[in-house]
Amino acid sequence: MLKIAYHPLYAHPLPEGHRFPMLKYELIPEQLLHEGTILKDSLFAPEPLAEETITTTHEAAYWLQLKNLTLPAKEQRRIGFPLSAQLVEREIRIAQGTIDGARYAQQFGVAFNVAGGTHHAGSNWGEGFCLLNDQAIAANYLLNNNLAKRILIIDLDVHQGNGTAEIFQNEPRVFTFSMHCAQNFPFRKELSDLDIPLEDGTSDDIFLSRLSEALTVIFAKHQPDFIFYLAGVDVLESDKLGKLALTKNACKQRDLMVFEACLKNQVPVQVSMGGGYSADIKVIVDAHCNTFRLAADLYI
Repeated sequence: MLKIAYHPLYAHPLPEGHRFPMLKYELIPEQLLHEGTILKDSLFAPEPLAEETITTTHEAAYWLQLKNLTLPAKEQRRIGFPLSAQLVEREIRIAQGTIDGARYAQQFGVAFNVAGGTHHAGSNWGEGFCLLNDQAIAANYLLNNNLAKRILIIDLDVHQGNGTAEIFQNEPRVFTFSMHCAQNFPFRKELSDLDIPLEDGTSDDIFLSRLSEALTVIFAKHQPDFIFYLAGVDVLESDKLGKLALTKNACKQRDLMVFEACLKNQVPVQVSMGGGYSADIKVIVDAHCNTFRLAADLYI
């Protein structure tokens, strides 16, 4: 069974100017249910995350500023929208959904969060629409509860996972891998364990070839027992913020490579969906749904 974290707050509390790309959080589960890829009991609504779990990853002073809505205006501008209680609740439910998804993945092989992939949030900052780093929080949860020993984070969003890299810069049990557009946000990059910066306009063959090579090396070198995968679809040529030139089919092949590597090495994987900003919402939703469809074909 596919288990998928979803909560109505994923879409609704965002400011007016940001609501169009967030429609996908409602439309993805609706489409998957409509076509029969998932059943209603595939979806689960995560509870708010416990504060003590947040502060294993984010500095307590930063978390208190979020919680009390006292984050300085300059830091709110770095995030990209004004802080609100609903936005904070949204983030802590997303992070709990990724933790829950990690536990389901250990049971079923794979699990999803309809949202998540908030990889720009560092230990003491928010950035790029990210307040808390869901996969980093979940990775620390697994390590701290002796549920995993060697974790691999595969970040294939078009933007570098700078927050994730910063959080785990001194943690040898977590290998951070980011393959992203070099000349794109964030313009100040952090150092992942493996970064593959791509030129503007990188096409299908080059992207897939470099990914295949990287996955082979990383699995052999790090030998993870758990994987977090950030499956952003802002790598598409149609994406307004992406700068790469992947077709929807190549995006699907990318996901297939990751899932097949996980299956071959018998490693469970939690998937957060990351970015997607094509002008046509149908393109965004279909590209994301392909990731779920593949998982359903391979794991069920």
